Amino acid sequence: MKLFALLFAITTLATAAELPLKSGDSITLNIGGVQESDIAQIRGVYTISDAGTINLVHLRQIKAAGLKPSELQTAIEQAYMREEIFTKPVVTVTTDDKIKERFVHVISGCRQNGPVTYTNGMKILMAIGGARGFNEFAQPSRTKLIRNGKTIKLDLSRIGTDSETELQPGDQIIIDE
Repeated sequence: MKLFALLFAITTLATAAELPLKSGDSITLNIGGVQESDIAQIRGVYTISDAGTINLVHLRQIKAAGLKPSELQTAIEQAYMREEIFTKPVVTVTTDDKIKERFVHVISGCRQNGPVTYTNGMKILMAIGGARGFNEFAQPSRTKLIRNGKTIKLDLSRIGTDSETELQPGDQIIIDE
């Protein structure tokens, strides 16, 4: 029972630290609980397409972008069972080490503009702090967050909703000067 509790705690910590997958990420997929010939066909390294999917043997495309690796594991297992291809598949999805270190980019308005290492749950003011804070020319009330090609205007001159904006890897922060 103690071993089960320890494994549960480790799994919970690992899941909490997972980052959502995105297009271009590479994953390694392993499968068990199926025939050896199927394992050989399915096991491998997959790259998430621009459409956010991976194409698996016996299945149509599976949505992967936006899911954490543990969520993708479950989605694949459920898809194989739902389609009645396998009765009890056990899927594991692991990610490339580079996925663990992603960045947000501070473009202007801080003392040290450039990439800031993303951490899970990072808020915009944390990224600005990672860039050594606003510079003397910064206009926090005229901040822009660029996410997936879309610009979001923020007012960081006062503590409030905008200052609590949660970031995603790849976000860009532009503070007018």
